Amino acid sequence: MREMGEAAASWLTGRVGEMEEALAALVEVNSWTENPEGGRKVGALLREQLVIPGLSAEVVSSTRYADHLVFRSEGAPGLAPVALVGHLDTVFPPGKFEGYRRDGALRRGPGVLDMKGGLVVIAWTLKALAASGGLARLPPLRLVVVSDEEVGSPEGARVIQEAIAGARACLVFESGRAGDAIITRRKGTGMAVATASGKAAHAGNAHQEGANALWAIARFVDRVQQLTDYPRGLTVNVGKVTGGQGKNTVPDHAVAEVDLRFCTRADGEALVQRFHEAAREAAAGVPGTRVEVQGGVAREPLERTEASAALMEAYGVCAHASGLGRGEAPLVGGGSDASTSSAMGIPSIDGLGPRGKGFHTVDEFIEVDTLVPKAQALARYLASLTG
Repeated sequence: MREMGEAAASWLTGRVGEMEEALAALVEVNSWTENPEGGRKVGALLREQLVIPGLSAEVVSSTRYADHLVFRSEGAPGLAPVALVGHLDTVFPPGKFEGYRRDGALRRGPGVLDMKGGLVVIAWTLKALAASGGLARLPPLRLVVVSDEEVGSPEGARVIQEAIAGARACLVFESGRAGDAIITRRKGTGMAVATASGKAAHAGNAHQEGANALWAIARFVDRVQQLTDYPRGLTVNVGKVTGGQGKNTVPDHAVAEVDLRFCTRADGEALVQRFHEAAREAAAGVPGTRVEVQGGVAREPLERTEASAALMEAYGVCAHASGLGRGEAPLVGGGSDASTSSAMGIPSIDGLGPRGKGFHTVDEFIEVDTLVPKAQALARYLASLTG
């Protein structure tokens, strides 16, 4: 309903001060993934900011991380739900990068871009819509805020899957890109650990009796590194190798840690299979050794589909009406929770938070004047789904 969207956009005009105050409160609390106490404080602040008529809140407890949060609205009958997804955790431990700082038109601090700014955009959008006709006139909303996204959402993925099943679309409010480019593609991610075992022996007196595990792992490393295929977007990076006791002992143990990135689910599965083949070949080349591989695909890729392209176009119309860009972002190498929703078959777009740069660095910032138009774009989009 166009009128409701325009009313919400009007309600948001001039409220950048309120949004900034809420953002500062979130950023001032350290919510590093491994700091659950801080994460719970941020979660409590979010629940206060999301006390909105027609929106219920559920706390999903965690024994390792801060609690995850799920918010729901009943919505209009007969309409499929719309999912909104974000995370409250950040990447720096206490004392490394702290505090909220004003710097001209920029606002700096840990999570200001990735992605507490996006959470504030969602919260003020829902406030605006509630004040402009009520959430009951919209499709049912499913807002999920997880606390472990920065380490791959080992718990959060399940929370998302259970909360947004059956959604017609998923919008993810990760860091906004230059020109407000909308993300439709992200690489899938994975990890593998290859462990080689052999037989120890004195390098001088009994060299022939040993089986060199480091040699076997080196052969494995050489094979998997060659699987990188830049034109296809496949990369394999052996980032750490350990093993051995000293130069005069044939090593009986070695480990290689591997990062893998890929653009399609099929390519990810094929890479993992080839890792196992490389392990068998490497061990066969060094008699007496064995190489075993554990791990695999961690996050499916966010793949562009006809449905997600249509979602990008529909949201883009609303972004343009709010004074924002509406282009499509290039392929992104890092994963996000949009990959989880996409793997469920739900059309998904990402990067809808406030515009900025420097996520995962101490130079992280947002352009504060994009907070309101980002919320206006979401309000217009959600209101458009009422018919």
